[in-house]
Amino acid sequence: MKTTTVWKGEHRFESEHDGNRIRVDGDKKNGHGPKALLLSALAGCSGIDLVDILEKMRVEFSGLTMEAAAEQTEEHPKVFTGVEITYRLKTAAGNEDKVRKAIELSLEKYCGVAVMLRKNSPVNYKLIIE
Repeated sequence: MKTTTVWKGEHRFESEHDGNRIRVDGDKKNGHGPKALLLSALAGCSGIDLVDILEKMRVEFSGLTMEAAAEQTEEHPKVFTGVEITYRLKTAAGNEDKVRKAIELSLEKYCGVAVMLRKNSPVNYKLIIE
C-alpha cells in the first residue's frame, strides 16, 4: 500500500491512493485533520466488516451510522487515550446478539485499523438498534 501526499500551502495537503484523492487540513477548514481521518478510517474499516459479517449471518438491516470519538492527552504528542465507536443500526431488536457478535469480530479480529489503535489505547463500542 502506498499513498502520495502533496503540500498545497499553509496546513493543507492532498493525498492520493489508487486514483482517489482526499484533502487533509491541519486547520480543519478545507478537509479533515489527520486524527479525524484516523477515526474515519476506523469507522470505515469496521463498517465494511460489519456489513460483510451481517450479510453472511443473513441479518437484514436498512441503515448503519457510526460515530467514532477519541479522548487524547493534553501534552504533545497528543495521542488517543481511548476510542469509542457508537454504531446505530436499523434492524429488528431480535438481531442484537448477532450484531454485537459481528461488531466484536470486526474490532478484535478483522479490522486492522482497530487492532493497530488498540496497541496504544482501548477501543470500545456502544450499539443503538433503531
